[in-house]
Order: sequence, then C-alpha cells, then structure tokens
Amino acid sequence: MGKLKSNKRNSAATGSSPYSKAQTTTNNVFKFNTNVGQHILKNPGVAEAIVAKANLKPSDVVLEVGPGTGNLTVRILEKAKKVIAVELDPRMAAEVTKRLQGRTEQKKLEVLLGDVIKTELPHFDVCISNTPYQISSPLVFKLLALPNPPRTSILMFQREFALRLTARPGDALYCRLSVNAQFWAKITHIMKVGKNNFRPPPQVESSVVRIEPKLGSERPGVSWDEWDGMLRICFVRKNKTLRASWLGTKEVLAMVERNYRVWCAMNNVAVDDTVIAEEEEMEVDECPGGTEEEEWGGIMDMDEEVDERPSFFKEEAERLSKANGTKTKSKKKKTRVAELVREKIRKVLEDVTELADQRAAKCDENDFLRLLSAFNNEGIHFA
Repeated sequence: MGKLKSNKRNSAATGSSPYSKAQTTTNNVFKFNTNVGQHILKNPGVAEAIVAKANLKPSDVVLEVGPGTGNLTVRILEKAKKVIAVELDPRMAAEVTKRLQGRTEQKKLEVLLGDVIKTELPHFDVCISNTPYQISSPLVFKLLALPNPPRTSILMFQREFALRLTARPGDALYCRLSVNAQFWAKITHIMKVGKNNFRPPPQVESSVVRIEPKLGSERPGVSWDEWDGMLRICFVRKNKTLRASWLGTKEVLAMVERNYRVWCAMNNVAVDDTVIAEEEEMEVDECPGGTEEEEWGGIMDMDEEVDERPSFFKEEAERLSKANGTKTKSKKKKTRVAELVREKIRKVLEDVTELADQRAAKCDENDFLRLLSAFNNEGIHFA
C-alpha cells in the first residue's frame, strides 16, 4: 500500500513557513512608482556631492522636491537651518518622517504633502532635488517665476534635458527651452550620474545642473508672455529661416493679425478692413504630431525633426485635415490690414533686424531681444 505524500513543515518551496507571508508583505511595502518618477538615489557619494555643490549656509532654508526615503534629506539637514520637503506620495512622506523620528534634526524638517507645481511654496533660500523627470520643465520655470527666487538650485534631470538647458546657439539640442531658461538664469552643468546609482534604475542617464536666477539689474525687464510667445513662432521649425517661419505659415500670419487688431482696438488705432482681393490660401500639409519640450516634462525625442509647433497651430492643422483631408485649399478675402501686417513682419525681419535669413537654431539672446523690440515698435505683440 502506497504512502500518502505529506508536506514538509520547513519546505521553502511550499511557502508553509509562518514568516513567509510577512516577508512577502515587507518586500512590497515600497514598490516604487516609476510613473511618477520614483527613482531613489542610493549612492551616498553622489548624495554628498550634490549637497556640497549647493554651498549651504547654517541659516539657509532648503526646499527639497521629492525627498523619497530621505537619502538627500538627512545630509541637507546636517548643514541647513531647515528643510521643506514636498512629497506627492504619502508613503514616502511617512518614510522620511519616520527616518528622522527621535533625532535632533526632526524639528528642522517640514513635510508638505502634494504636487509641488500646484503647491504655494513658503520662502526658501536654496532648492535641491532629485527631480521626477515628468515635472522637469514646469519645476524650472516655477522656480524662476517666483517673486523671490532661490539663490541657487541644484537639480537632477534626465541627461538630455540637462543638455538642452545648457545648450548654446548652434548646438544640436539648442531649442526654445535653452533660450528661455538662459534668459532668466545662469545655468551650469555640474556632474553626470549613471542610472545604476538609482533604485530602481531609470532607462536614461542623469545629470545635475546648478541654476542661479538673474536678480536685480541683471533680471530682464521683459514680459514673460511676450518673450515666450515670440519664441514659440521662431522655433516652429528651428532650422528654417525666420522668413519662412513668420511669412510662410498662414496660421502664424492669422495669429499675428489678430494680435495686431487687439492692439489697435486698445490704442484707438483705426483698422482698414477693405477687401482688396480673394486669394487662394497655401496648401496645409498635415505634419506628424509631437509635443514641445516644455510639455513632455523632460522625456524627449532626440530627432531634429520633432514637431515643435505651438498647440494652436497643430490643433488648427488637425481640424483642417479632418475636414478636407491632409491637404486643403480654401478661398479667403484679403484685406488691407492683412497686407499691412505682412509688410510689418517683412520690414522687421529684412530691414530693421536683418535676421530674415537667419535660423532660430543659430540666433542668440541678443538677436531675439532685437526682434521682440522691433515687433513691439510696429505694434505687434504676443501676449
């Protein structure tokens, strides 16, 4: 007669150990959510170097975005007066609080639970962050737009995003992000950080940059909306001439005409709407979709032909495409004000600035400032 098979009490394969379930639970407590950029910096040497680059003073209040398990936090607290840690994940907020429980530094830590982009931030002197890649661009411009921006920010980014921030005219990665960021701040690449320094490791390499906002007399006296609105048009296709970007796209001409009409209405300037002809508009080619670098939050396509058109242009092209196919021709009444706007653009590009044959990818900050000033003098605004 055969024997009945019995399970072994201590068999690891059967999972019969009274501690096996508890062990499994423990291992899953911190299953990092990479969808919100949870890649914890585990290399203590890198953490020490990042804090050292901030040149902290004993009186500094430091903002840390995404403290995670507190590997950077504990090192910042050793040198700063206070740390304000903004954390989206309640589990991480609880972990960093628990890590400092019972220590003298506990009173120096303030944890704010929520999205840093939507949170109203208290005053702070320095920002240090292992930045979730999805909020890279919004975080940079939120910090720069503060009434009293931090003295310095030491931020970890995706390598390609960091290189775009520091790119110069003529570089392959030079783009609207580069111009905007460097217009308002001095940006320096500090160090490279390999993906194996994180847990779990991300799919890309990282870099740390230092951002020092321009303050006082160095801070540009230019409207952000005006500046960025003009750059959006210049970088529609950064490797095309500015003449082609401004005069070769009917959506741009229509937008500039609308803005000019608004300016005329606000300044009591008469507009001549006399119809002079019916023109057949140029063909509208549907271009492949894409997003601008300020909107993909640091996850970027390295191809030069990325569609960098502002969302208005893409939406208009998609609407026309759905209505009439990928190419369409339509009749539009040409008015004297439309001709006037076109002539003003031509005058600015060819006569005043002589930038018509230049490409945005080769233009520097001074070129764009001259361009904005010349447009404003002609009554053309972008805000």
